[in-house]
Amino acid sequence: MKKIKSFTIDHTILPPGLYYGGSNGDVDTFDLRMKKPNTAFLSIPAMHAIEHLFATYARSQWGDAIIYFGPMGCQTGFYLLTRGLTQAQVIALVRETIAFIAQYDGPIPGAAEAECGNYRNHDLPGARRECEQYLDVIRNWTTELLIYPQRQG
Repeated sequence: MKKIKSFTIDHTILPPGLYYGGSNGDVDTFDLRMKKPNTAFLSIPAMHAIEHLFATYARSQWGDAIIYFGPMGCQTGFYLLTRGLTQAQVIALVRETIAFIAQYDGPIPGAAEAECGNYRNHDLPGARRECEQYLDVIRNWTTELLIYPQRQG
């Protein structure tokens, strides 16, 4: 099998941040890396709450420009797929949405039994804590920082 691009990133040197994963036609992929791989991970309930809140808020604010938002299986972050946005707009979108979640104190959208396949498995306080920490990481993020780090030498 051909190795997919995300498996070519050196996870031993990847710090938390926001990275541009590339383009597939008109769809751009971004890596919201909230945890340093192989050293820390997000809890599933916090991830689940972030997923519901981010997807709902971002689609409400940015409409059809949001193609997909979902968790990484390794529990270190999320993938965001967009269409028609500049990289600067994506940084602003992520910063705005993460700040929203960090302060959110209400019902989690789509978290009722009829709406969610694991509706009991949400942790809003955990999601807020994770987003507060991630907001500190991306607060001053720029388009120049969207490039994955490379091993020196």
